[in-house]
Amino acid sequence: MKMNIRKLILEGEGVTLDFKKRITSCEKIARTMVSFANNRGGRLLIGIADDGTISGLKSEDEEKYMITRAAHLYCKPALDPVFEEVYIDDKVVLVAEIKKSEIKPHYALGEDKKWWVYIRVNDKSVLASKIVVDVLKRENNEHGVFLEYSAREKALLEYLDKNERITSREYSLMLKLSRRSTHRILVNLVLSGVIRLHTTEREEYYTAS
Repeated sequence: MKMNIRKLILEGEGVTLDFKKRITSCEKIARTMVSFANNRGGRLLIGIADDGTISGLKSEDEEKYMITRAAHLYCKPALDPVFEEVYIDDKVVLVAEIKKSEIKPHYALGEDKKWWVYIRVNDKSVLASKIVVDVLKRENNEHGVFLEYSAREKALLEYLDKNERITSREYSLMLKLSRRSTHRILVNLVLSGVIRLHTTEREEYYTAS
C-alpha cells in the first residue's frame, strides 16, 4: 500500500482521489464523500497537502471521528467509509475509501441546513443539476426505461448527427419545449444509452452515444 500511495500522490487529485491535510469541516468532507458515492467511488488521503506534500497526522483517531460523523450525520443515505493507516517516511497517512453506491443519489447536508446532491467532476465536488439528480434516481430502476421515440427525440438525434453537442437550453429553444418536457426527454435518452450526459464545472451538455 505504501508504494500505491506514493503513486496516487504523483498522479494527483482527480475524479476518484482527494487530498486533505486534515479534516476541518463535516459539511465540506460530506460533499466530497457524497460526490464519490454518486460517481465511481474514491479515496480520501488525509495527511497530504494539496500540492502532494506528505504532512502526516498527529492523531488519526480525530480524523476518523470527523469522517465517520460526516458520513453518518451529514450524508443521506449514510455512508460507510473503509479506513486504512499507512506509514510513509515515519508519517501517518489515513486512507478513507468510499465505495460506489448502489442506492444513489446521496445527499450532503450543507451549511444552509439543506440537503444537496454532489457529483465528482475532475478534482472537484460539483452541485448536481436537476437532470443529473433524476438520472441518478432512476439509474437503478429495476423496471427499466420506457423510451418514446417521437418527432422530438428524432429531431434531437438528427441534430446530434450533424453537430457535436447540444445543451438542454438549446434543445428546449430548438423545439419550443417546456423545461419539464425537455428534462423528461433528456433523462430517458441518457438512461437508455442513446445520448451521453457530460458535466463540467461551467456547463452541462449532451452528445450522441
